[in-house]
Amino acid sequence: MSFTSHYLSCAGRELHYTEWGAQHADTVIAWHGLARTCRDMDDIAAHLAQRYRVICPDTIGRGLSQWSPAPELEYCFAFYEQLAVALVDQLGITQFHWLGTSMGGAIGTRAAARGLHGRIRRLVLNDNGPELAAAAIARIRSYAGNPEAFATVSELDTYFRSVYKPFGWLSDDQWRRLTETSARRLPDGRVTPHYDPLMVMQFTHHVDEYLQWDDWDRLDIPVLCLRGETSDLLLPDVAEKMRSTGPCAAVVEIKDCGHAPARNTPAQWALIERFLAG
Repeated sequence: MSFTSHYLSCAGRELHYTEWGAQHADTVIAWHGLARTCRDMDDIAAHLAQRYRVICPDTIGRGLSQWSPAPELEYCFAFYEQLAVALVDQLGITQFHWLGTSMGGAIGTRAAARGLHGRIRRLVLNDNGPELAAAAIARIRSYAGNPEAFATVSELDTYFRSVYKPFGWLSDDQWRRLTETSARRLPDGRVTPHYDPLMVMQFTHHVDEYLQWDDWDRLDIPVLCLRGETSDLLLPDVAEKMRSTGPCAAVVEIKDCGHAPARNTPAQWALIERFLAG
């Protein structure tokens, strides 16, 4: 299954997205994590595209989407929600499911409770919840705000294999694709991850955005949470609380993964597919 690549102006910014299974009416919006790109969704999108239209955006400041000229104002959930609303409105999508990894899940939680309330039918959170561990956020912020740069793509590949080891098992081909689809070359010729380092302004200018219990309690749709077995971001006590509050999520632990499962195995595909099918 192959995809097509597209660009739209959303909330005044150019947003890139890939589209899979365009022939289908039922749609899944698949949104990536903080320092990642839409191409992380290739495996799950290719699988779901047998039944669904799958739209995978690059968040502003990531991948092929525009970098924000006002990072202190736009690298935040309020603006990401505006982007999501503008995207689905322009594509004429009225009802859809949402699959979000980490930050992408937080955007989905906010949107389902606010600007896209009544339009998101089912929500899949990949290692994300309404409260995240402060120590893990600090860890992610430390490397995301100061991305490494390397002389060769092979060195960048080795770096990604280390920092994203908690994703779980990936084949050599999947690691190579992850590297090649999330790399950009600097003016001095070195290669570095494909995002704007200023996107970490979210943590300094929009403090506590990841504390989402109020939005969580507003949700009135089915929610599936995939928690990495060794995740240091979504802790067990928070996952347990998610089972009994708000939408009372179904929480499934993914073995041999931390933050966040790569959604690239038949077992993970089956969990998501069964949930979306109701």
